[in-house]
Amino acid sequence: MNQALTRPDLSDYYTGQARHLIAIDCIIFGFDEGELKLLAIRRQIEPNRGNWSLIGGFINENESLSDATGRIIRNLTGLEHIYVSQLYAHGEVNRDPVARVLSVSYYALIKCQAYNQQLIDAAGARWFSISDLPQLIFDHPEMVAMALAELRKEVRVKPIGFELLPPKFTLPQLQCVYEAIYQKTLDKRNFRKNILQMDLLERLDEKDKTNSRKGAWFYRFNTDRYKQLSSNGFYFYVSV
Repeated sequence: MNQALTRPDLSDYYTGQARHLIAIDCIIFGFDEGELKLLAIRRQIEPNRGNWSLIGGFINENESLSDATGRIIRNLTGLEHIYVSQLYAHGEVNRDPVARVLSVSYYALIKCQAYNQQLIDAAGARWFSISDLPQLIFDHPEMVAMALAELRKEVRVKPIGFELLPPKFTLPQLQCVYEAIYQKTLDKRNFRKNILQMDLLERLDEKDKTNSRKGAWFYRFNTDRYKQLSSNGFYFYVSV
């Protein structure tokens, strides 16, 4: 966190220049019940009070962009140290009907089993399937579309899909994550071969027998192994 700064009187600097507001908007994705979901909130201030909105807020005087993003996500979900990626700077002149507001968007991936449900409920937030989103305010639909496109690009070449799963998972669950992100069915045999040949998963001595008596092995993503391989020129890639 940046230390508080003592700023000079602005009347002596940048005279005649416009002052604009800077906001953060967060596209928060989660995976639950076989679907990729978006966390949205009922807007509590005007304009458009009561309508569905992305989670966001204005940057405080002595906050960096990343500090503000962390605060906004933490206050809503109770989570820290999650996957967050800066997406885009949105500066259309009339994007906000009240004032000139510039917004920097970020997308985040969280484990639906980990967030603080009481904070979510208190804020009036709700999860929506990406295939059945509500009408969002301002340019938030465009932000979601951009975030989804970026996620689809990145999840093929970075192991960020694991951020949506609990620490231990089955291969069918992992495949379901990719299918939910891309909204299509993947070939089971090819997907498993692709994932296992990268040698990044550690099979546990435990099975999930929820859906069958035979059960499916639990696995864990080996972060240290990934870092070691990456330092030697390894590239993560999932064919979809």
